Amino acid sequence: MTKRRWILASASPRRRELLSLFGRPFEVLPADIDETNHGDAPADEFVQALSRAKARAAAQKAASGLVIACDTIVVLDGRVLGKPGSPAEAREMLRALRGRPHQVMTAVTVLDAAGGQELAACDVTEVWMRPYADAEIEEYVVSGDPMDKAGAYAIQHAGFRPVEAVQGCYASVMGLPLCLLYRLLRQAGEEVAPPAEACQRHTGWQCQVYRDILGE
Repeated sequence: MTKRRWILASASPRRRELLSLFGRPFEVLPADIDETNHGDAPADEFVQALSRAKARAAAQKAASGLVIACDTIVVLDGRVLGKPGSPAEAREMLRALRGRPHQVMTAVTVLDAAGGQELAACDVTEVWMRPYADAEIEEYVVSGDPMDKAGAYAIQHAGFRPVEAVQGCYASVMGLPLCLLYRLLRQAGEEVAPPAEACQRHTGWQCQVYRDILGE
């Protein structure tokens, strides 16, 4: 059986890094869509709609292959935090998140560009931030790292290390819930190995939920 080519509909280096843990080659074909129109939709429906839109936009360009698309948002007290539009907005987000819990929602869509078959799911992970100081926020914002990240932070940032605790999928907070994606890929007929061990080695995170996600 001929293997379908994989297409990642994202320019995110973190998603490229995580998807590579499956050991399969893939192409990168970013999808340019409007990510700002939240409207009145619940946060989980909004993020799933963005993921589907990215997958469909990439599929139109690719014509064939298996498109993998994701979108990640941070939700604090019902308020959706996307990527900050300015350093001032990044500071505001980080201050609002400081010392508090929030949810990270990452939606994943797997779409066969030629046949049109579409599979989708959404991961919700609870995250608690540590009580970092204003000076730490300033140093992190000046570095430029927050500007392309939902909620203005990277869980894996070695210098800032903003997160105190996680209940759920660490990789999802990075932007690509690998075990959830594995389930979708298997449903799509792909022969892939479970990614849990590779993910834990790569991130250094001892995952407590992968067995539940994989149904082991």
